[in-house]
Amino acid sequence: MLVTIEGIDGSGKSTLIKGLIEELSDISPVFTREPGATWIGAQVRRGIKEKIDPVAEALLFVADHAAHLDTVIRPALKDKKIVISDRYTDSRYAYQSETLKGHLKDPKKWLSDIHNDWTIIPDITFLLVLPVDESLKRIQAERTDSEHFECKSVLENVQKNYLEQSEKDPVRFVIIDASKDKDEILKFVSEIIRQKLSN
Repeated sequence: MLVTIEGIDGSGKSTLIKGLIEELSDISPVFTREPGATWIGAQVRRGIKEKIDPVAEALLFVADHAAHLDTVIRPALKDKKIVISDRYTDSRYAYQSETLKGHLKDPKKWLSDIHNDWTIIPDITFLLVLPVDESLKRIQAERTDSEHFECKSVLENVQKNYLEQSEKDPVRFVIIDASKDKDEILKFVSEIIRQKLSN
């Protein structure tokens, strides 16, 4: 089973993942993330910091995804393990379709076409939704540096993209109010994962 955690920066994904590591320790999920689980992911993060060409950046994300599937996700699923990924393809559709505006005629279609035929669709995706002003407050409180995605106008459009994706696939997406207490969110998510596992 492939579970993904999505949401704009500052929505609480990292906090939720940390909680799930402890809460689900008895079923030993494989925790991973995009980008970052492969050596290509390290280059993606470098590209983000250096603000490279948006098309080059998007292709790095796609390359990292391919390596991630090959080295982490497919082997784990083959071994019947639960995989929980902090970000996945939906992040690409939400973020890169925004950064590619003005560079490609139809960024969403381009990104979708690139992933067709070889990616793995998650069994369930938890989407943390939070007012952008609140997410920016959280980001500023946690660190001094920021990425080029982390500005109000970009994050508003990214969240809109996420919600549009959830409307297209309502069975897969579970929308979570990220302003709720973190322990409440953790309990809710962990219970759904356990229920889906037992079905």
